[in-house]
Amino acid sequence: MTTKKSSSGSSKMSPSESLLKDIRRNTKRIFTSEQKVLIIMEGIRGESSVAELCRKYGISDSTYYKWNKDFIEAGKQRLEGDMLREATGDEVKELRSENTRLKEALAELVVRYDIVKKA
Repeated sequence: MTTKKSSSGSSKMSPSESLLKDIRRNTKRIFTSEQKVLIIMEGIRGESSVAELCRKYGISDSTYYKWNKDFIEAGKQRLEGDMLREATGDEVKELRSENTRLKEALAELVVRYDIVKKA
């Protein structure tokens, strides 16, 4: 711990050190989505407090809670998406060809039925 007043002048920060500290403080860190997930998962595991995590990674509490909320909402949407899943292009092509094949089979059966019915 340092004190504000010091008898020796060597404990004062030089202007360049002060400038570097200001730059670091004012520079916004950009986290990848993977890094955010790892931080959130670390918080969910409860191995350390949210305050400790925020200090460790240099983020504010509100940033952590925003990421946490976004993480949970994305999870909900992903799970809902599994139930309402959209088919891929290949699946759509496969289903269309099967549909066409079934329609042709049905048409053939209807024609045969009509022939048998008339006879």
